[in-house]
Amino acid sequence: MQLTAQRLVLDLMSAAGDVEMPVRALVGAAEVFGITQNSLRVALARLLADGKVTRNLRGLYALSAAAEPVQRHVASWSTIEERLVPWHGGWVAVHTAGLRRSSRAVVRRRERALEFLGMRRLSPGLWLRPDNLAGGACQVRDELATLGMEPKAPVFAMTELSHTTDARARRLWNAKTIERAYRDMTDKIAMSERGLDRLPLEQAVVECFLLGGRAIRQLAYDPLLPEPIVATCLRSELVAAMRRYDRAGRRVWQKFMREHDAPALESLLSFRNVESAA
Repeated sequence: MQLTAQRLVLDLMSAAGDVEMPVRALVGAAEVFGITQNSLRVALARLLADGKVTRNLRGLYALSAAAEPVQRHVASWSTIEERLVPWHGGWVAVHTAGLRRSSRAVVRRRERALEFLGMRRLSPGLWLRPDNLAGGACQVRDELATLGMEPKAPVFAMTELSHTTDARARRLWNAKTIERAYRDMTDKIAMSERGLDRLPLEQAVVECFLLGGRAIRQLAYDPLLPEPIVATCLRSELVAAMRRYDRAGRRVWQKFMREHDAPALESLLSFRNVESAA
């Protein structure tokens, strides 16, 4: 995915959490990624107009409150294992056939919410996922609404599917592709971590920003499937590798931000904007 000026701004502000960012830090970061100061300022103006960022009287920028639900979901990547419970073969389903396609934006928010929760379409208007998230259907219902889905959509537990339907439901996700993605990203993170401290600062900044962003997007959209659908140990290995990479990336970015008189980031990898990936 190409790194645009708008995405860079959103990612940096996501990394800053509640800390407001000075323009000079954003400009300095943009230069590292080959984005001109003019492009950066145009991006800021558009994001302000769209209500995605705010600016205070001192000229400091921050993410708007409208981005908070997605940011909270993305920020949970390091604790996703805590959201899971043993799977006993049941499903959580969502019925969307009665929802209107009133606008493209509404449909996009709905589909993004469903994808964030790992839902897949079993039949027209019926989406489901394994019932292995803590809180069950009630929690899924609340999270879908928070992430932008219409609250009137029926969300319910579903059990005792026929053998044929259950087998078809388990095949809605390509387990081999998911497991291969876990292994590939874990290997890439480990390789980058080993060499990060030996790179020039600006090169290290670019590498951990881009690779960390790809990994977080992968985890943000991970369906969190249980055994025996996927080998869950591979997901655990990826999360552990990302925690280590988070610490390495934080050291790199804190040094970079200090050089630009900007606030130290809570963690580059803990808060990332993934809206553009939806």
